[in-house]
Amino acid sequence: MPIYEYLCEPCQRIMSVLVLKPEDEKNVRCSKCGSASLVRVLSRFSYHKTEAQRLKEFDTRAPRDDSFYKDSRNIGLWAKKRLQELGADLGPEIDEIVERGRTGKILEDYDL
Repeated sequence: MPIYEYLCEPCQRIMSVLVLKPEDEKNVRCSKCGSASLVRVLSRFSYHKTEAQRLKEFDTRAPRDDSFYKDSRNIGLWAKKRLQELGADLGPEIDEIVERGRTGKILEDYDL
């Protein structure tokens, strides 16, 4: 049961359609304007990386936009990579500190 994405040529809307049988595909219409003039497009996809892959590819000198800091997985990534570049090995303690930072539990260590 594939989900196909179509571009409606008249209104330029992209929509996703569940096609149960191949013969049902000829009956697909745009949900916005009702047109049958549709072109199947390649669906978007994402590729997930492990933290080890992200760390290996991470460049500490590259500029970051605001969205980088909104992702909790990035907390500690720069520090881990920078420590790696400097040859410092903090062992499993750094992983514990990063995890506490991600969950917000690190704030419990301070009187705020």
